[in-house]
Amino acid sequence: MRNPELRGRPGRAAALLAVLTLLAGLAACGEAADSGSAPEQTGGAGGPVKIGLLLPDSYTARWENFDRPLIEDRVRELCPDCTIEYANAQGNVATQQGQIETMITQGVDVLILDPVDSAALQSSVRNAADANVPVVSYDRLAEGPIAAYVSFDGAEVGRLQGEALLKAMGDKDDRPQIVMMNGDPADPNSAWFEEGALSVLAGEVRIGKSYDTVGWRSENAHRNMTGAIAALGPDSIDGVYSANDALAFGIITALRANHISPLPPVTGQDAELAAVQRIVEGEQTMTVYKPFAPQARAAAAIAVALSRGEPVEAVAGDEIDNTTDEGIPAVLLTPVSVNVGNIMDTLVRDGMYTIDQICTPKYAPACERAGLTS
Repeated sequence: MRNPELRGRPGRAAALLAVLTLLAGLAACGEAADSGSAPEQTGGAGGPVKIGLLLPDSYTARWENFDRPLIEDRVRELCPDCTIEYANAQGNVATQQGQIETMITQGVDVLILDPVDSAALQSSVRNAADANVPVVSYDRLAEGPIAAYVSFDGAEVGRLQGEALLKAMGDKDDRPQIVMMNGDPADPNSAWFEEGALSVLAGEVRIGKSYDTVGWRSENAHRNMTGAIAALGPDSIDGVYSANDALAFGIITALRANHISPLPPVTGQDAELAAVQRIVEGEQTMTVYKPFAPQARAAAAIAVALSRGEPVEAVAGDEIDNTTDEGIPAVLLTPVSVNVGNIMDTLVRDGMYTIDQICTPKYAPACERAGLTS
């Protein structure tokens, strides 16, 4: 599967302004509906609009903790009469295929889909389009005739991870040796992240082992890392590229189980609370923070606009290609690198976590050393 191709991207400030403008306009429509000056919104069958939300799993903490409530809340703000149908595939492609077909049968007007396996779900996406149910691909780029895509610039995610890993390993007499723990090969973002990381790492490091981690599961990363340690030797791994925080947990537990100390630098992504605490404690080097609120709000705004038959280009100012279509309207947001030195200015400032949530009694000494508490 080829990596996503960006086309016709405007400046980030212009894209953000477009998002905010459309959100404000949709909010005004919602307020008008509340005041009785606009008719109740109806779906294709004449009843209230139904928006389907399909997320891939529950073992990646962000989906249930952030994305789902943020999307649902914003849909309700913009469209008080809309109903939301929700399903989680628990990492199973066949389950998600069935969920899509069920929602089409139940008469949803729009689908927000985060695909478990983009290629395997292409026929289901096509079935939705044939039933006049537009699909908003969320976070992961689905194959087939999608109406829009909302995510973060995956190549930039990888670049941030690669840059942080190089910096953490420092100057070496020889090129440092790393292990690459990539994501699920069924997720096109995995190749995108890897490509971005290699744009920084290629020529600067030796890649001792590289793995694709099925299902984004930490236990699979643990098994892969254990194999890498056995093959390369416990003293020969200078750093680990980890595509996300769940994989970082499996990697770090494998390093600990093999009594490797000090731990080599390990990257991450998603800013999971446990990962932030590992960063504070010095076990994980960094994570990539993808502010979930703008992403969720943009997806909700696009879904509501599509349910009203309105164009989405005002909010989706970028374009992207998948393997089946070109020029798909897209929102591609900018990720942020987080390390122990900027937790306060990123995650805490944005309200993602409080100091009390991060600095539980177990992590109190580490938080004090990091300057998060006094």
